[in-house]
Amino acid sequence: MWKSNPDGGPERLVALADGVFAIAITLLVLDFYVPRGLDGAEYDDALHELIPNLGAYALTVLVLGAFWREHRRIFRLVRQIDGQVISLSILGLGVAALLPFPTKLIAEYGQEPTSVAAYAGAVAALGAAHLALLLLLAGRPWLRDGAAPPEGFRLFALDLAVTVLVFSLSVPLALAVGSAAMWLWLALAPVKLAIGLRAARAR
Repeated sequence: MWKSNPDGGPERLVALADGVFAIAITLLVLDFYVPRGLDGAEYDDALHELIPNLGAYALTVLVLGAFWREHRRIFRLVRQIDGQVISLSILGLGVAALLPFPTKLIAEYGQEPTSVAAYAGAVAALGAAHLALLLLLAGRPWLRDGAAPPEGFRLFALDLAVTVLVFSLSVPLALAVGSAAMWLWLALAPVKLAIGLRAARAR
């Protein structure tokens, strides 16, 4: 186990995370652009070309919003942070800030296998950072004054691990079959629902 030296409360780290997630979501809309001076047909074409961008935007807002919520849930437990908590948090925030780039890739080159693989890899990496942070805190009760999630660490970790697993599996699948690998992401919905219902019963 790494040496843990408590280094104050989590308030500034939480504020930094809120800012990073907000900026990452804002960056998603910077590529939305319709040129001036278009006639009716050109205007309709320009709007039609924005549809993939809007789809990728909606997907990534959903992803970033879900991870921001999970980050807030994790840090509700934290009373003190240490160097490893800071390092894992910064790692995760770095991936969150990067997510607008693979979002642009799937918006503009969604049929390319590497675009889908890059997006899935980024989401899996963000989920892995959050999962590692949760497991670290589970093993360091002195950083949370013994606090635990209402549903328990195992169920919380399972919820995060399912996301990591599905997106990790879709990386090689995307390289093999292309954009069809994105259908695997839909498998998260019923699994997450089942875990959520089980967590509600456990509270």
